Amino acid sequence: RELASLRDCIPSLNVLTENIQKLAAPLLANTAEKLPLPQSLYDLLDKSIKKEPNTFIRDGGVIAEGYSAELDDLRAIKDHGGKFLVEYEAKEKERTGIPTLRVEFNSVHGYFIEVSKAQIDKVPDNYRRRQTLKNVERYITPELKEFEDKAVSAEERSKALEKQLFDEVVEECKKYVTELFESAHAVSVLDALSSLATHADLYRWVKPEFTLNPGIDIKGARHPVVERTIENYVPNDCELSAQRKLHIITGPNMGGKSTYMRSIALIVLLAYSGSFVPADYAEIGPIDKILTRIGAADDLVRGLSTFMVEMTETASILRQATDRSLVLMDEVGRGTSTFDGLSLAAAIAEDLAVNRQCFTLFATHYFELTQLEKTVPNVVNMHVAAAETNRDIVFLHEIREGAANQSYGIAVAKLAGIPRNVIRGASKVLEKLEERAAQTDDRQLDLFCAPAEPQFDPAAEKETELNELLDKIEDIDLDDLSPRQAWEALAELQKTAKQFR
Repeated sequence: RELASLRDCIPSLNVLTENIQKLAAPLLANTAEKLPLPQSLYDLLDKSIKKEPNTFIRDGGVIAEGYSAELDDLRAIKDHGGKFLVEYEAKEKERTGIPTLRVEFNSVHGYFIEVSKAQIDKVPDNYRRRQTLKNVERYITPELKEFEDKAVSAEERSKALEKQLFDEVVEECKKYVTELFESAHAVSVLDALSSLATHADLYRWVKPEFTLNPGIDIKGARHPVVERTIENYVPNDCELSAQRKLHIITGPNMGGKSTYMRSIALIVLLAYSGSFVPADYAEIGPIDKILTRIGAADDLVRGLSTFMVEMTETASILRQATDRSLVLMDEVGRGTSTFDGLSLAAAIAEDLAVNRQCFTLFATHYFELTQLEKTVPNVVNMHVAAAETNRDIVFLHEIREGAANQSYGIAVAKLAGIPRNVIRGASKVLEKLEERAAQTDDRQLDLFCAPAEPQFDPAAEKETELNELLDKIEDIDLDDLSPRQAWEALAELQKTAKQFR
């Protein structure tokens, strides 16, 4: 089938060549020279391979009719043996004058001519007795014997011959290996160019501009895959230059940091591939490589934890990065304790900015890293915008200047369906930790250490009890209550409410 497909595509290659030769681009002109295949290859495949060959040569049905007279004869015997026997029987009846003569076959004696004993005197001299039964005699003739020899072995012989002929065709095709490789490469070039051109036309991609000045300036950057899967994609800008080499990107989970970073890397990759890019404008300087540390995955077979994989990949980046590299670092240092992770993330970010001086997008939830902007001249803070209402958070997916003020992790957990009592407990712990951090000059504290004994405040105590009552009311799921349970819940709430009188 591969040879049949190759044969069928050769005329199309000729049509493509005629159209491409009309275009002026040097790449297409060179492609047009390599695209067509010799007519002699088409002629060979056209006369030797069936239009719809079987999948496997062992099943036969591959070589075309008319290519081999011997194969055609074997196929005729195999496929039309019954017709021969009918015609031979009629001919022998007429020749011998025996109306009851029959030509038969069985698996023990093969083909034979059967004549009743009453008609034996009419049997010709060329008949040779094969078997004697009670009422009939069975004979064989040289002509029938020759047909038998062919018919019995025709199936196997035809398949063996087809295999031999197919091997000869393949050997003949080997003469065209160089032309086949060149044509296949030309087809792959056209496939890639036409695919990129189709996307550029359908999805409003623009031609990027290249400059010798180091840096990246992209307006309205979009992710080529994500923008096709969501209804309203928010484009963003990116400016990386000598004065803005490292972007510390903070903001909420689910806000779009990773999507933004990957969109910039994909635009650079597409541009260097010779493609238009999904953006409103793109000016790109010299980039020697794109290095990424994204996602979380372990390699247990090699004995590597998630954090070890993260550090191994980061080490590789720090060894390879140059002042012309684009580096994406997404949440480095999150797989260990807060102090360890923060220390590593800060040192890695500073090394990328000061020593490697590569163009870096560094997404993190360590807000302490935003202080690098004050000490390292080519570091800038960026954040993903979000709007918070009384009960929910709205992700705006916009990249803006400046640092974020929080990660909204609890809000995201709520959106994910974490039970309300867990969300409420997390909010209380977060509030406690923030209070302790403020009292201890931002030093990390043990989550489970005993807090200092607070002074008794009746008003605060009453407010706490009131909040607990409101939480109980909020947790009641009316759809799951029977009438009796609803009455009991109301009685309990009424009893609690009387304590506030």
